[in-house]
Amino acid sequence: GDPEDWLKAEDSLRLALEKQVLDYIVDEGEGAVYGPKVDIKIKDPLGRAWQGSTIQFDFSLPERFDLAYTDSDGQKKRPFMVHRALLGSIERFFGVLIEHYAGNFPLWLAPVQVAVLPISDEFNEYAGEIVHRLKDENIRVELDDRSEKIGAKIRTAELMKTPYMFILGAKEAEAGTVSVRKHGQGDMGARAVDEAIASLNDEIVNRGLRK
Repeated sequence: GDPEDWLKAEDSLRLALEKQVLDYIVDEGEGAVYGPKVDIKIKDPLGRAWQGSTIQFDFSLPERFDLAYTDSDGQKKRPFMVHRALLGSIERFFGVLIEHYAGNFPLWLAPVQVAVLPISDEFNEYAGEIVHRLKDENIRVELDDRSEKIGAKIRTAELMKTPYMFILGAKEAEAGTVSVRKHGQGDMGARAVDEAIASLNDEIVNRGLRK
């Protein structure tokens, strides 16, 4: 692009950052050949910086496609093109995200949000009812109905880093409750099914982030 246009574009980006009161550094000589840009660097657990979101001026495509508009003075002008990539490379973004959380995702992001663990085959029917209740609330759930001891089921869910476990036995089936266990924190006690589901929904809606 024209050197004057390049300077205008840089000034526009700088002004936008300053209006948002954002700290930034100017990386001289690192702009793309087709125009200056703002990019956000995100760090992985090893401290390596990766390019994330970008806002990019592009002087090349308006020229290549011979784009023009009529200005207020009736003259044809070449437009400035601005494009953005909110996440940058989607594959890179998810790679850094997975490394950051090491699979220990916050509840709203976890592929499986709740593991339902009956302590024996006798309680599989009640477990199925709980699974249906959770699915009705669009909560991602898996039922572990293997003929294994409850300790083995809990270990599996912990290894999978499932945020919550609902453990079901005779007391829970009789009272219509679930015994709640949270990944990495242990037993949280018995709760009414509606109360437990409401608590999950609140946490999902609030979209908290683990550091």
